[in-house]
Amino acid sequence: LQLFSLYRNGYQTSGPAPVGTAPENIPSGVDVFRTIPYLFLFPSLQIFGCWVWILVAATTVHFPLLQGWVMYVSLTSFLISLMLLMSYLFGFHKNFASWRILDSLYHGATGILYMSAAVLQANATIRSETETSPLYYQLNVAATFFAFVTTLLYILHAFSNYYQ
Repeated sequence: LQLFSLYRNGYQTSGPAPVGTAPENIPSGVDVFRTIPYLFLFPSLQIFGCWVWILVAATTVHFPLLQGWVMYVSLTSFLISLMLLMSYLFGFHKNFASWRILDSLYHGATGILYMSAAVLQANATIRSETETSPLYYQLNVAATFFAFVTTLLYILHAFSNYYQ
């Protein structure tokens, strides 16, 4: 009862932030590109994640089941991460207290999905070494490399955001 009256009178204890407000240390605007867990969002989204589906789309897809999953994961995570980046830039996250948990869960789940896509792309690359032209094999190798780098970036973002 005494804590309630202290809080009601404007004296806040060192407890958790009130429900409905985001933690103060989540950046917005261009500060997103300067802080560590959110710094991983741009390279995984624009550079490496985008290159995965561009390189797979540039090949003649001989293994539609394998590379179809790679295209689905990379394109879906690209679009959702783009919306997440826009929400950080415009500050939509400031209205929600559980934004950090949502962000960590999304990047963790996407890291797991990207790992499955990277393994399937590696399998398609190994199989395409003898069955396709050398150019398509090289494009598949590059797509595999970028898929594993993107996986690493998503997992790093999830863990650094969770442990912060």
